[in-house]
Amino acid sequence: MGDRLKDKIAVVSGAGSVGPGWGNGKAAAVLFAREGASVFAVDVNPGAAEETRAIIEQQGGECTAHRTDVSRSDEVERMVECCLETYGRVDILHNNVGIVDVGGCVETSEESWDRVMDVNLKSMFLTCKYVLPHMEHQGGGSIVNVSSIASLRWLGVPYVSYSASKGAVNQLTQSVALQYAEKNIRVNAILPGFINTPMVAKSLAEFYAGGDVEKMVEVRDRACPMGKMGDAWDVAYAALFLSSDEAKYITGTELVVDGGLTCKVV
Repeated sequence: MGDRLKDKIAVVSGAGSVGPGWGNGKAAAVLFAREGASVFAVDVNPGAAEETRAIIEQQGGECTAHRTDVSRSDEVERMVECCLETYGRVDILHNNVGIVDVGGCVETSEESWDRVMDVNLKSMFLTCKYVLPHMEHQGGGSIVNVSSIASLRWLGVPYVSYSASKGAVNQLTQSVALQYAEKNIRVNAILPGFINTPMVAKSLAEFYAGGDVEKMVEVRDRACPMGKMGDAWDVAYAALFLSSDEAKYITGTELVVDGGLTCKVV
């Protein structure tokens, strides 16, 4: 156990995982707890949130699991109230929730577009909406939003709603960061590249390799300058840094975690 987040209260949305293994939110929640934070683990799947809570408590950390659909205003408002009732404050808000639907403008249905925007973008607007007043009242805080390098580059996958939502996350992050900079509230984004997580396997294996997850991993590994995809812990450690007081003079940034992928021309 460390102390980089000692005595901090961290809300982690998307703190579960859609399948076996480590998703970005699950890894961040566990890492935050290892570094001394009390974690309010939020997920739409209560079983996934409870699994994360159990791991944290087995390792000697403090965690409360909470079921929330972060695309719904009433549920987010209640989630923040429950965190305050449990821990009294919110020092860190880490937004990890995200989904992928493959398809370009023609192939994507309006319903799919709206769902991706609600989950990937509206959720971050809502969590910020209800957390920011409390951070301002208590004198500061840190918000870390998970975006994607798909907000910057074409990655070979036609997922127009995902790319558009993540581009909007970048601008949401900068807008809130500058509005609240004088309030001692820092707001930053992490832009992961190709990361090997259960969500990626679930969402993209069919596109890359007809459902063959191992083949998909091989293809995506070869595309990375370092010869392999990253993992959830690479994203979690970036989140730990941005959430900690070590990053006290960093706000409005887009921290790319991609093994050099966005440096490539082809």
